[in-house]
Amino acid sequence: MARVLTGIQSSGRPHLGNILGAVIPAIELSKDPKNECLFFIADLHSLTTLKDGGVRDAYVRAIAATWLAFGFDAEANILWRQSRVPAHTELAWYLNCFTPYPMLANAHSFKDKSAQLEDVNAGLFTYPVLMSADILLYGANWVPVGKDQKQHLEIARDIASSFNRQVGEELLVMPEARIDERIMTIPGTDGRKMSKSYHNYLDIFLPENELKKSVKKIVSDSTPLEAPKNPDTDITFQLFSLIADAAQIEEMRARYLAGGYGYGHAKQELLDIILEKYKEPRRIFDYYMTETAELEAILEKGEARAREAAEPVLSKVRSKLGYR
Repeated sequence: MARVLTGIQSSGRPHLGNILGAVIPAIELSKDPKNECLFFIADLHSLTTLKDGGVRDAYVRAIAATWLAFGFDAEANILWRQSRVPAHTELAWYLNCFTPYPMLANAHSFKDKSAQLEDVNAGLFTYPVLMSADILLYGANWVPVGKDQKQHLEIARDIASSFNRQVGEELLVMPEARIDERIMTIPGTDGRKMSKSYHNYLDIFLPENELKKSVKKIVSDSTPLEAPKNPDTDITFQLFSLIADAAQIEEMRARYLAGGYGYGHAKQELLDIILEKYKEPRRIFDYYMTETAELEAILEKGEARAREAAEPVLSKVRSKLGYR
């Protein structure tokens, strides 16, 4: 049985890009009986940028509710908050002491912000080490990641290799990245990659009126209503194509090419299909965001199981390093 591990940082509510690119593919993996899936909420990682505890807690609950809304079985697998398993930070410190400075200085998470060092905290600099600890702590075989996270997996493998070599034992499992090449970059409302940092995302769990306002903000060109339009260059059509079935996509494509079909019509169709396709996930999400005690119980049960799953690796590391 392969152990699959993935996490979502609690820096915001999950948006459509997260759901299509990470949540749904990961849940599909969890339905395979050959996989043991461990999904965590990376609330310690979010502290590098988000300092408001109340906001973070709300995001944590939203992420947990999203996993459950899309069918993650928290009984057959494990769902937990990173911060509730102290082994993550303990192992991260041990691994810090085996990680060379140049490796972290070359990490994208640091280099992207290194032009303004006053904005870089130590947590951001050592972010890849904590991420490595998250993975290595559970002996994960596969880690689903986007292409932009591939370097962090390579760092985790390098750290594991260095540690194993220096302690003289293959103690830490070498993880493999699982990158689904079929997953395209999900466009945001402005055409760039959908991202919380760009504020160009669609939150499918918003009340209908608020979601409609977000959909209306999708950028389009100035082609007149009566004129034919190119669906392949239009953001609304691209988003619709990621959600709709083949027949619906072809029907909308024909309308674009025929003319007499405006971008406002396309945006309404996009809104309608979001509300239709995600009706049940929206209902379940709202349920768990209201029934906070039930959600808390699910997380606490997962955290107890995660602490148990983490103990064998951490005990071996302690012993090798002389911490008994």
